[in-house]
Amino acid sequence: MEQVTRAWFDEVVVPTYNPAPFIPVRGSGSRLWDQADREYIDLAGGIAVNALGHCHPALVATLIAQGQTLWHVSNWMTNEPALRLARKLVNATFADRAFFCNSGAEANEAAFKLARRYAHDKFGPGKDQIIAFYQGFHGRTFFTVTVGGQASYSDGFGPKPGQVLHLPYNDIAALREAISDRTCAVVMEPLQGEGGVLPVDPAFAKAVRELCDQHQALLILDEVQTGMGRTGSLFAYMDLGIEPDVLTTAKALGGGMPIGAMLTRDDMAQVFQPGVHGTTFGGNPLACAVAGTAFDLINDPSLLAGVVEREAWFREALAQINAQYQCFSQVRGKGLLIGAVLTEAWHGKAKLFVDAAAEAGLLILVAGGNVVRFAPALNLSREEFDTGMARFSEAVAKVVAG
Repeated sequence: MEQVTRAWFDEVVVPTYNPAPFIPVRGSGSRLWDQADREYIDLAGGIAVNALGHCHPALVATLIAQGQTLWHVSNWMTNEPALRLARKLVNATFADRAFFCNSGAEANEAAFKLARRYAHDKFGPGKDQIIAFYQGFHGRTFFTVTVGGQASYSDGFGPKPGQVLHLPYNDIAALREAISDRTCAVVMEPLQGEGGVLPVDPAFAKAVRELCDQHQALLILDEVQTGMGRTGSLFAYMDLGIEPDVLTTAKALGGGMPIGAMLTRDDMAQVFQPGVHGTTFGGNPLACAVAGTAFDLINDPSLLAGVVEREAWFREALAQINAQYQCFSQVRGKGLLIGAVLTEAWHGKAKLFVDAAAEAGLLILVAGGNVVRFAPALNLSREEFDTGMARFSEAVAKVVAG
């Protein structure tokens, strides 16, 4: 069989990405190995997806067992794994109903359509404004990329969906001035991931909830990246003293298996009667079975407490590295979604640190040009962490030395 090389990507794949020069071929825990059998410590987690690391034995066992019984059925039937997963999600959250799809973008697309339809059916066609926030990220469909607050992702594709207003994140006065009875929904990440690992101010979160209630608008929380244990609670809203009307999740939900979900209350769910919205692959037995096992492993008090413990590991190690190299102005985030914000001298150069880390055998992320992001497995071992941060220190030294 012909040897696959990185050059194939440039020949046969649409160039939406510029992947690393190496190709990973196997993984275990928080380690990956490439075609040359070189080892990498993975502190990127597939962008917060591999919440239990690579090839977790329980997920592998579930995948094999379900793969030998039932993979897919059409959506005029339901299936046991989907029903079990839906029951787990509604029992653990504010929600009464779950809608399954294949990604975070699809979950957000469903949420935005639900908000528009709910307002239309309950209040009439004039209540259609969606308020979102600058630097937010909600997916790559045309609707979700328009609601996302980064014009560079939505410009150049023709007329955008209308009645979407963007405001500064964490600015209560701006929201109070802008929201009205025409607003059908406010969409917010409890911690902006792609926008720079920027946490919500709890006072702002409570003000959003109160203003939504005053104007009969739905509060949609995008927990695609923050959900499923990432911040040390099952979902980030649980630490904010508020509840959303709609919540979206994906990434870690399947522990690496593509799946997304929209959660909502019963009265809102009723506007999605048969034929109003749908998905061919959403809720398939294979993805839902694996997600059900991942849910059981993540929704465990000891694992969630371990996320908080590991956050402290990162903050201590990054402080030690920064004491030597002075390249970070602050470390922010929560749980195992950590952002090391670069000092002004290094603005726009976050990828230099990512590339140097890869050369040292470490996988990390950026969150814009000014933030180095860590989103590792929630069960990251101390030995994997120590090895990874030693390699990160080596990478930082190399970048600073030029």
